[in-house]
Amino acid sequence: MDSDQFRIALVQHRQYGGREQTFDHLKSALASAAEQECHLVVLQELHNGPYFCQTHDPANFARAEPLDGPTAEFLGDAARTHGMVIVGSIFERRAAGVYHNTALVLDRNGEMAGHYRKMHIPEDPGYHEKFYFTPGDGDFRPIDTSAGRLGVLVCWDQWYPEAARLMALAGAQVLIYPTAIGWDPNDTSDERQRQLDAWRTIQRSHAVANGLPVLACNRVGHEADPTGQGPGQIFWGHSFIAGPQGEVLAEAPDDEDCVLTATVDLRRTESVRQIWPFLRDRRIDAYGDLQQRFRR
Repeated sequence: MDSDQFRIALVQHRQYGGREQTFDHLKSALASAAEQECHLVVLQELHNGPYFCQTHDPANFARAEPLDGPTAEFLGDAARTHGMVIVGSIFERRAAGVYHNTALVLDRNGEMAGHYRKMHIPEDPGYHEKFYFTPGDGDFRPIDTSAGRLGVLVCWDQWYPEAARLMALAGAQVLIYPTAIGWDPNDTSDERQRQLDAWRTIQRSHAVANGLPVLACNRVGHEADPTGQGPGQIFWGHSFIAGPQGEVLAEAPDDEDCVLTATVDLRRTESVRQIWPFLRDRRIDAYGDLQQRFRR
């Protein structure tokens, strides 16, 4: 393939039950991406089942698997069969009592190119992730693949410009955000629009500030609160692919499964950074206080 231009697919979908049911759906979605000659496919956060973090339930730890478990095996086989790089997601059991929200990267030969453990862990109504996930203890380093150097982050990481910048400074050629975000069904239409605009804007700003394409793959559909006590979550979809000036190249709907594709030209990073040289003009001598929790 052309080393500068490649086709990308984002697989947005509702939850289909358990891991095996999801694998059945992903088989056809990945085949569709291959038919469209995609070199890189990104799956959504925790794609193997329902978004279980709506509640505190120790029984959910049984969903976890090791890095080399069934999901890595399934995605590795698919990557090898179709000759493409796949970014997937698992609830990782690292050790007894140590669990992570982890992105897996399988190269086109089916081998594991690397993994990234979610660094920023939210704790919000309907998103009780601190109960389940230990923050990643690595750093913000891209993963080298046959589709380029991938700056893989996960969901809540997408709100932090520091994470995107550190990936860019380490040579990432694209920023990738597998995601599970949605509305409370009780939110007003105005509030829903504000949230969606904020989510889209912050990620497009990472593209602009770093001169890099951004890929955001979100889930879609209503998922009930398993306790029956709350309204559940409506995941808002809108997966999108943006270019290095934040321009939206493709965007999915808010209520449908979708294999979203676009072609990205990595040569534009060089030309965009020449006219908007934000990295050149950074005052790294004056940023020390960014390591403080709060500055007075």
